[in-house]
Amino acid sequence: MPDQLCQMHCMPKMSDQLSQGEILWQKRNRIKRIVKRRIRFLANLMTSPNKKAIQAAATAASGTAETFNPGDLVRVKSWEEIKATLDNWNQLKRCSFMEEMAPYCGSRQRILKPVEKFLDERDYLIKKCRDLVILEDVRCEGTKDFGDCDRACYFFWRNEWLEKIPDAAGTTAR
Repeated sequence: MPDQLCQMHCMPKMSDQLSQGEILWQKRNRIKRIVKRRIRFLANLMTSPNKKAIQAAATAASGTAETFNPGDLVRVKSWEEIKATLDNWNQLKRCSFMEEMAPYCGSRQRILKPVEKFLDERDYLIKKCRDLVILEDVRCEGTKDFGDCDRACYFFWRNEWLEKIPDAAGTTAR
């Protein structure tokens, strides 16, 4: 029934038409992103880093991963500590560390909830995952490439990028 469609299928009907200038600007930005990705791919291919060193960093990081519960107080590790766990694509176990997450490095945050599965909107499949959490009030407000966005999506944080902060009694904060 047409009136019971998911919101994703109704997006063209819900949004206003863009002006010709806005359409051209978005196409320009898309071409810019594609070229940037291709250059990064070629640069990574040409430098061909030591894959064993990257895998060693990932396994070392996974060995220190803690489990978190909703309400736990955590410190986001510094950019240098996080960077040591990332490969050339800024990923750890296929989870990207976005440029927009960097301002939160070194900050104290509270765990909203662990992520066990999520809807991947690229292919509309539910994906299972582990060792991911979302933090309270830490949301994406847009990217440098796409500009501002009002959707306010949560970032996915790998457990390896976080440290529990014990409270004064020596137990973890709740």
